[in-house]
Amino acid sequence: MENVTLRKFPFAIRLILSCFLITVGIGYLSGITYLFLIDIEPHRKTGMGLAYGVILKYYGNRENSRLEASLRGSMGDYVSPMDKELVIQWIRKGAKEEDYSSVKPIIDKACAGCHSKEGSLSPLTNYSEVSKITVIDFGQSIKSLSRVSHVHLFGISLLFLLTGIIFSFSEINIIIKTIFLVLPFASMWVDIGSWWLTKFEPVFAYTVIIGGMFVGMSLAVQILVSLYEMWLKPVSLR
Repeated sequence: MENVTLRKFPFAIRLILSCFLITVGIGYLSGITYLFLIDIEPHRKTGMGLAYGVILKYYGNRENSRLEASLRGSMGDYVSPMDKELVIQWIRKGAKEEDYSSVKPIIDKACAGCHSKEGSLSPLTNYSEVSKITVIDFGQSIKSLSRVSHVHLFGISLLFLLTGIIFSFSEINIIIKTIFLVLPFASMWVDIGSWWLTKFEPVFAYTVIIGGMFVGMSLAVQILVSLYEMWLKPVSLR
């Protein structure tokens, strides 16, 4: 197997592997774009940085309720400033059931489309459901973190396994190759492990960011080096 390299693969194999690598790259960029638009951009508009967005997601805003934090962040674009202020005032006055009728039309219009019983997000169709998120925002729950962690660990590790197998046939220095075979997994462990640490201590938001950056960098190296060696690397005359 030592003499088997990417550029020696048959044309059809190189073609299908290239399509796979390009698709993985596009998928990763799409995922990063989605995370930016949902978790970062809404807070950036209000002058908050990347780390603050991560803190809000996992640690929460323990001075405000989850509903108020969402209205000031990721869900703010779905509600007019006037309606947003009405809902926030209702929350700060105790989110009483007798006053719920004054904000119900706003919540139904802005939230119920996604937060319905048939939707993938927690339903917000009545006072009982809405009142659960008018309490202090402690970020993602342990249950939610467990679910998301398990999905990411299984799903992304399979992608890294496949991209790593392809990359292992590259001709780069064995030490560099070994580093970039292990780095995606190590970075993912740091990234996802830091979600849990940030849940209890917000300073670990920075390790979430660092881990995520190394995940992206190592995946990019695997993809770009593999594509280069399959199609662009000059053939040695030796």
